[in-house]
Amino acid sequence: MKTFKIFILGSIIAVLAVSFMVTCTDERSGEPVEVFIQKEWGQVDGKKVYLFTLKNEKGDEVKITNYGGIVTSWITADKSGKKSNVVIGYDSLSRYQEKNPYFGAIIGRYANRIGNATFKIDTATYHLAANDGKNSLHGGLKGFDKVVWDASWNDTTNALTLKYVSKDGEEGYPGNLTVTVAYKLTNDNELLIDYTAETDKPTVLNLTNHSYFNLTGDVNNTILDHTLQINADKYTPVDATLIPTGELKEVKGTPFDFLQPHKIGERINDVKGGYDHNFVLNRQGDKPELAATLADSVSGRVLEVYTSQPGMQFYTGNFLDGTNKLSDGKPINIHTALCLETQHFPDSPNKPAFPTTLLKPGEKFHSQTKYKISVK
Repeated sequence: MKTFKIFILGSIIAVLAVSFMVTCTDERSGEPVEVFIQKEWGQVDGKKVYLFTLKNEKGDEVKITNYGGIVTSWITADKSGKKSNVVIGYDSLSRYQEKNPYFGAIIGRYANRIGNATFKIDTATYHLAANDGKNSLHGGLKGFDKVVWDASWNDTTNALTLKYVSKDGEEGYPGNLTVTVAYKLTNDNELLIDYTAETDKPTVLNLTNHSYFNLTGDVNNTILDHTLQINADKYTPVDATLIPTGELKEVKGTPFDFLQPHKIGERINDVKGGYDHNFVLNRQGDKPELAATLADSVSGRVLEVYTSQPGMQFYTGNFLDGTNKLSDGKPINIHTALCLETQHFPDSPNKPAFPTTLLKPGEKFHSQTKYKISVK
């Protein structure tokens, strides 16, 4: 494994060190996959931040920064060959340091919500930051989306590998937790995300990527005409604060029934506040399976989501209000992007009937998610 380093030894070398390219070979196809490392993107907490670009033979380009593990862009072609960015993101580090709704970031230590910002492990009670009303959201005040990860290139897997050690007591969570997230872009236009973690004390863990998608590639368009299919017979109803009630409810006969494709805007007004719910995925094993298919007829783009996780949060950008703007000044308004966050269920530490999120010393957490884009 090679760690990316840029050494500035003098004015000439400084010019040469603005950026460099590493070209590797995809083990399955034998085709080259390029990783372009731009010059330093800035510094946070005294640590250097970089922007990495993964490219494949089809011309897809995914940019990722080691600040928050954020996917800043995914440039891909539509049915006419026109390329555009299908995820919401910024072109500067400073914009991500401003308040934003977790655009493209790795979320942890616990993605989604924990009710009353507390949970128990055995007889010990742990108190978290209440940063979403009385609840804790997406890891607290400074979750994994706001830290600088160590970045390296894995020669064996041809993946950008990010590593972060969350210290015992960070944001109220117990245990020194070592997390590794690997990103790989294949020549089949698949973005593979591989998560692993280990701890030295019992803790709870829920990791996801919080990318916002708009398959039209233009936030002037909403996602209400996107067609969505979700492989889930059940979902987890929530209370007024978006904490699951503990029930696993059948989707049949409700606006949550996406077993067959439906336009997102078809029934969204029947869901108070819009969709922001966890779906209980139909699963056969522990390997990644198809969770959802998102399609846009105008661009012809299709996004398939595969995961080994038991759940997926479908969020229709209900809290986007135009406050955040793209680098070109376009406002990011309500329903102009959506999230398909593969995960464990919200508030699982307080819901014993839900799949456990407890991680113990000696155990190794591992999950995989794949986002695949194609064109019809």
